[in-house]
Amino acid sequence: MASQIQYADVEVGTELPAASFPVTRATLVQYAGASGDFNPIHWNEKFAKGVGLPDVIAHGMFTMAEAIRVVTDWVGDPGAVVEYGVRFTRPVVVPNDDRGGLIEVTAKVAAKLDDNRVRVDLTAMSAGQKVLGMSRAVVELA
Repeated sequence: MASQIQYADVEVGTELPAASFPVTRATLVQYAGASGDFNPIHWNEKFAKGVGLPDVIAHGMFTMAEAIRVVTDWVGDPGAVVEYGVRFTRPVVVPNDDRGGLIEVTAKVAAKLDDNRVRVDLTAMSAGQKVLGMSRAVVELA
């Protein structure tokens, strides 16, 4: 499946549709099973607090994966993402309550590159704090 977005139709500054992704303790346990990352900071509140964290935190790679969904949903093809990188700046805290945590993601086209590619800069927030820094993806468009 190729990109559904045309390079010629995209301008620098184009904002992608924002999205919010809820995160519960159950989500973290499922992700741990899929990824093999069973570090207790991601599921054991007593352990997480014992090492100085405010509570259980989401896996960094999980946070990164949720954020890129804004781009893949926009472009219509996950294979169109040819580069993606972030810096982890703050953890996504996931309380053991009905709400859990929330990752809020916005993104915009920051540059038009050669070969029908664009750079998309993402902002991922949780509890009012930026959780990913230097979050950028290069996407190949039609």
